[in-house]
Amino acid sequence: MNTLQIQLLLSLGILLLASLGIFFAKKAIHNYTIIKSIEINRRKVIVNLSLFLIYAIAIILLSVTWAIDFKQITVLFSSVLAILGIALFAQWSIFSNLTASVVLFFYHPVRIGDRIKILDNSFEWVGIVTDMTGFYFFMKTDKGEKITLPNNLVIQKGIEILEGKASSNSSHFDDSGFK
Repeated sequence: MNTLQIQLLLSLGILLLASLGIFFAKKAIHNYTIIKSIEINRRKVIVNLSLFLIYAIAIILLSVTWAIDFKQITVLFSSVLAILGIALFAQWSIFSNLTASVVLFFYHPVRIGDRIKILDNSFEWVGIVTDMTGFYFFMKTDKGEKITLPNNLVIQKGIEILEGKASSNSSHFDDSGFK
């Protein structure tokens, strides 16, 4: 076999492994969300992050297979990373919120519809969790306030879960303002 055939077979193998990785990642995340009763919107964020990781690994492996000149790639990546580093240094909270979203997804017991109290000396926030996205945590307080908190702040503050899913006869639960 010549070099081209080997590269084509390796590329096919990498693409097959990436496809299997995507399939099994989606299946595992789906099963986990069913077991833990996690909302579909939160699942989408985690699926997208895992797909990004799988695609990045596949691209790196394909570039190694096809022997792309790493000096040129290094210059390109270092330039892109320098620009991103400067831009993201000012916006570090973007990655912080995405990371906090993953932590909330897998390890935190709070769910949409739970009645919670955020433990903070400065504020008295008690209410119902109405939504949790990749960046923000939404709740409606007992006083009728609609609070939006960044996910990294939710991780930093203590949360006391007062009740599980809000009962259907609860008069203070109205998430129409967040849709």
